[in-house]
Amino acid sequence: MAKENLSVWTSISFWRRSAAWVTGFATILLIWLTFDTMGQISMGTDADLQKGITKRVPAPTVINYHIDYKMSEKRGHEVPVISKKEPFFGKEWSVKDAAALLHLGKLTSQSKNCMDCHTLLGNGAYYAPDLTKAWLDPMWGATMQGMTGKSTREEAMAEFLMHPEKYPTHARMMPNLKITADEAKGLVAFLKHMSSIDTNGFPRGFSKTVDQFKAGGTDAH
Repeated sequence: MAKENLSVWTSISFWRRSAAWVTGFATILLIWLTFDTMGQISMGTDADLQKGITKRVPAPTVINYHIDYKMSEKRGHEVPVISKKEPFFGKEWSVKDAAALLHLGKLTSQSKNCMDCHTLLGNGAYYAPDLTKAWLDPMWGATMQGMTGKSTREEAMAEFLMHPEKYPTHARMMPNLKITADEAKGLVAFLKHMSSIDTNGFPRGFSKTVDQFKAGGTDAH
């Protein structure tokens, strides 16, 4: 009786070896991606900022620096640009105090349920403006400073957060959440830090809306 000539595609041992190789490769890839991701999302240090080293998530002391948002031809989307130092609420914050202020801002955003209406880093609702790059919104410049009587962007933002009913800036008005002065300061720090995070161009089209505002169109936030 002639021996049956079997195809490799019907060989059980072939598929077992293939499954073992694929599983092994996938495991190694996942381990590499995990370590790479941890490195990408790890917060930088104050020393990085002083040396001009750009981290995807800068240190809390980035609130002591000027932050802009510019198109990167190499990457094909906007990226945060951190440049010269500038006072934040009239002073330069230490590493410890900046971290504490950001922590307060994050806890306040959670306790006030900001994501019930807003989007933060892609999470939340779309009823109210996206806050991912809110610090960069030109509305907080001369327009809001004039309305609130404040001389800096951070002071105008804090004043609005404490008394939003006094400053109608959007069709869907923000309610008064009884935010204290310290909480407002923390929230503004949290928003400024968030604007410094490299989010791969998210939210898309933000700079176009900013340009529309500067040209006399609707507000960007």
